[in-house]
Amino acid sequence: MALDSIFKFFVPKDRKFFTLFDEQADNLVLIAKALDQLVNATSIEKQKELEKEIERLEHILDQCAHKIYLELGKTFITPFDREDIHRLASSIDEIADYIHGASKRMAMYKIESPTKEMIKLGALILQSTEELQKAINELRNLKNLRNITDAIVRLNSIENQADDIYDTAVADLFEYEKNAITLIKMKEIYLALETATDMAEDAANVLESIIVKTS
Repeated sequence: MALDSIFKFFVPKDRKFFTLFDEQADNLVLIAKALDQLVNATSIEKQKELEKEIERLEHILDQCAHKIYLELGKTFITPFDREDIHRLASSIDEIADYIHGASKRMAMYKIESPTKEMIKLGALILQSTEELQKAINELRNLKNLRNITDAIVRLNSIENQADDIYDTAVADLFEYEKNAITLIKMKEIYLALETATDMAEDAANVLESIIVKTS
């Protein structure tokens, strides 16, 4: 191996990782925006159109995560803990997976009139992705730790709100929904939406770990 190749192997590729995470965060906001539109759509045709867009974006986010994993394998010195890099990329990818799962179920089950709880959860998912985007954009230099910690606090609050909405929605289902099949379908959708916020909180926990280790 040439000397310059060895040198490049040991030099941290900070810019590469930060650029990849920015790309992942940007696409995550796009997929959440598409979901927010879907839960507010009142026609099956529009829902199917948005579900296809979400599927397209989910594939892009898979590729973003794969790029980060590949870079980890090629880079000896990383800007922060290797495990945290992997966990952050995986958590963001999981958010996209659950967004896709919820949208796919809504399309398959032909939910003509999304409930107010679905709309609320969709809005919270979008908020959580925007908070993650803000925090991830600050990772490049870590000069504004307050911006990251504030985003983490808001992400935890969003997850708590989503838990409350999910619990109420499921309780109402069991109390008022008489059709067992409809109950199962709706519960699956609620669970996928709520779990997306759980994954966002997981990403927030990774960001907190990064801050602790680098401060």
